[in-house]
Amino acid sequence: MTGAKRVGILGATGTVGQRFILLLSEHPIFTIHALGASSRSAGKAYKDAVKWKQARPIPSKVANLEVKACDAKLFKDCDIVFSGLDADVAGEIETAMLKEDIAVFSNAKNYRRDPTVPLIVPTVNSDHFDLIAHQRKLNNLKKGFMITNANCSTTGLVVPLKALQDAFGPLSQVIVHTQQAISGAGYPGVPSLDILDNVVPHIGGEEEKMEWEVKKILGGVAANKASFTHLENTRVSATCTRVPVLDGHLESVSIKFANKAPSVEQVYEVLENYKSEAEKLGCYYAPEKPIVVTRDQDRPQPRLDRENLRGQAVTVGRVRECPVLDIKFILLVHNTILGAAGSSVLNAEIAVAKGLI
Repeated sequence: MTGAKRVGILGATGTVGQRFILLLSEHPIFTIHALGASSRSAGKAYKDAVKWKQARPIPSKVANLEVKACDAKLFKDCDIVFSGLDADVAGEIETAMLKEDIAVFSNAKNYRRDPTVPLIVPTVNSDHFDLIAHQRKLNNLKKGFMITNANCSTTGLVVPLKALQDAFGPLSQVIVHTQQAISGAGYPGVPSLDILDNVVPHIGGEEEKMEWEVKKILGGVAANKASFTHLENTRVSATCTRVPVLDGHLESVSIKFANKAPSVEQVYEVLENYKSEAEKLGCYYAPEKPIVVTRDQDRPQPRLDRENLRGQAVTVGRVRECPVLDIKFILLVHNTILGAAGSSVLNAEIAVAKGLI
C-alpha cells in the first residue's frame, strides 16, 4: 500500500479513541491529521484534554495536536475518519461526515442494521466491500462511504465460525457464553463495587447484538451487489457477562453443523490453516494467522494471549466434542484491538488496497 492518507479520529479522548491513536501513530500510510472530541475538550492540546489510560505514553506527534469539535466541516480535508464515538452521539455526527464525502469507519452500533452499510470483520467478510458502489450511488458520493465494525464479542466469535462454515457447510446452532473485560464498558466504566470480587451476569443489549450480527456478517452479498443475504437457518443464543479482567473477552462456544459433524482433529486443522483476504492484499495490520490455535488445556487466557499477533488474531483452544451439540471450544479476542479500533484500521487498509480510497 502506497500514498499517505490523512485520517481523523472522533471520540479521540475515549478508550477506543486512545487505541486508535496507538495503532495509527506509527502507521506506514495513515497520518493522524485531526482529532475530535466533545465541546469541553475542543480547543485544548490533546495531552491536556485526555485522561490517558494506555500502558504506552501518548505519542509525541499527537500530544500537542489541538482537539476539534466533531463538526464535519472541520474534517473535510481528511481522507478517512475513524469513529470511536458513543452510540448516543455517533449517528448524527457520522452521517454529517459521510455527507462531506469522507470514508467513515464506525465502531458504534447505529448503522450496523442499515441494509446499505457493510458490517465488516476484516478477517472474515471483506467481500462485503462490494456493496460500496451501490451505497455511493444512493448517497450521491464520489469518495465517501460508511463501514461499521461488529460488536467486540461478535467479532471474536465470527472468525472461527467463518473458517468452520467455509470448510464444513452451514451451522444450524451456535451457543455462546462470554466473559467480557471491563475495558469494553469504556472509561470510567463499571464501578469498582460492582465488579471487584464479582461477575455481572448482564450487559445491556449485548446478547441481542451478537445473535443478530452473526447472521449479517456470515451471510453474503446479492448478485446485483445492492443488498446483503443474511443467514436464515443458523440460530444463535448468547449469554454475556462482565468479569474483572482489564482487556480480552473470553467466549465458550458450542456449535451444531447442519451436515455431518467434523472430528476434533479436522476442526483443529481447519482453524490452523484459515486465511483471510487481508493477508493476501498485504495489509499492514493483517495477522499472519487470523486464528492462533493452542492445544494447551489451560489456554487461551486473557492475560497471556490477548496480545497474540498484535491483538489482531483470535486465539482458539480446548476444541472438543460436545455431548449436546457437535463441537465446543474456547476463544479469546482483544476487545479494544480486533474487537474495536484494530478492526476499523484493518478495514481501512483493505479499502485502500481495493482502490476504494
